[in-house]
Amino acid sequence: MEAIELAKKIVAALESKKALELKLLKVEDLTVLTDYFVIASGTSNTHVGALAEEVDYRLSKEGIEPSRVEGAKSRSWILMDYGSVVAHIFYPETREYYALERLWADAVPVELEPESV
Repeated sequence: MEAIELAKKIVAALESKKALELKLLKVEDLTVLTDYFVIASGTSNTHVGALAEEVDYRLSKEGIEPSRVEGAKSRSWILMDYGSVVAHIFYPETREYYALERLWADAVPVELEPESV
């Protein structure tokens, strides 16, 4: 599966659970770590956890597993590493503190089209 297709599947899963401030950033020309970042926020720690669980559930059904997941216990920032795509799911204050959009300001934003789920 191509990286952009995987990124869009992650975005669709997050949209289905009402993620806030969804962003898809193309970073492949800026780092060797990954091709895309998906960045989203949840309204509470519970919502952040539910967002990550939905991504995991949908992708697992297709046989796609993350190479690692960080922050699942704290639920203030959950990082899901799928190799070519890394999903960052934040509690709003944590997202503001780390400001990944500023840190990766040279990344190319990818226009998101609403998915019908």
